[in-house]
Amino acid sequence: MGSNYEKIDFVIPWVDGSDEVWQKKRQQYSPNKGTDVADSRYRDWDVFHYWFRSVEKFCPWVNHIYLITDRQVPIWLNTDHEKLTVVDHTDYIPEKYLPTFSSHPIELNMNRIRGLSEKFVYFNDDMFILRPIKPTVFFKNNLPCDNAILSPIIMEADTDIGKVCANNMSIINKYFEKNEVMHSNAAKWFSAKYGKQLLRTLCLMPWHHIAGFYNNHLPVAYLKSTFDELWGKEYVLLDETSQHRYRDCSRDVNQWLMRYWQLCKGQFEPISPSRGACFSCADEEAIDAIRKQKYAMICINDNESMDEFIRHKKNLHDALDSILPEKSSFERG
Repeated sequence: MGSNYEKIDFVIPWVDGSDEVWQKKRQQYSPNKGTDVADSRYRDWDVFHYWFRSVEKFCPWVNHIYLITDRQVPIWLNTDHEKLTVVDHTDYIPEKYLPTFSSHPIELNMNRIRGLSEKFVYFNDDMFILRPIKPTVFFKNNLPCDNAILSPIIMEADTDIGKVCANNMSIINKYFEKNEVMHSNAAKWFSAKYGKQLLRTLCLMPWHHIAGFYNNHLPVAYLKSTFDELWGKEYVLLDETSQHRYRDCSRDVNQWLMRYWQLCKGQFEPISPSRGACFSCADEEAIDAIRKQKYAMICINDNESMDEFIRHKKNLHDALDSILPEKSSFERG
């Protein structure tokens, strides 16, 4: 394999919300009004081992995996695996931000992880790889593969992620001028690889500012130096977000800010957004997509209001087991 792709790391956070020790720690810190404390942020579906199986089977080229946890390790995990490092929050997040029960400080400080390579892919633990993929799905010409597709920001509730996206965009529009950004990398912004999603960008062309970006809830390829750069330019903002123990959507930014920054700087290579899809875990279509391996990657979002949790959990487990029945070397025994 060429030197361009020798060092692509994967980073993934995980939490077991049913852990009583973790629950007691969480209960010591009362959330502020307006923060997001939904149980779905911490619920464990008992399918995390399938993530490791999918990586070993479909991405054997990965350089290293950094598993971020808060004093927790899955009992089945082979922590001695040569390609795995378990990273506790205290190993890389500054002490003044801890403990945290928000994904935002966990994500925004990833550049502090000791040993992390310049090129890495950030996963959530509800994202799975369903079939063999090459490194060029994530990086090409030493740049992250992504899609620069404009999309309006929709906000439906006080804890809606749309508010975080709006906060991200206020920073983006502070540093970047839309016409200059698009003209300087026109081939990347108007790539035929985006298919019908390109219509989103075309519809928003009359607006002077960058209205927002299309987020397809899939693993994101990053340059570590992008995080370093944003911390240098917007320390006060990132510092404030990192001090919030729970998500504060009215004031927070998140790791998508770094993604948007890469897009506006032209530090990416265009790739089709159809490489993956996002579903609700209560969606029968998701189970069918897994069993038939319809996409290279998939995101299965938890839903706080979802009924019949046990049934949907079993369906998801059975579907993943149908394509990933063999244990990986990341599992004990």
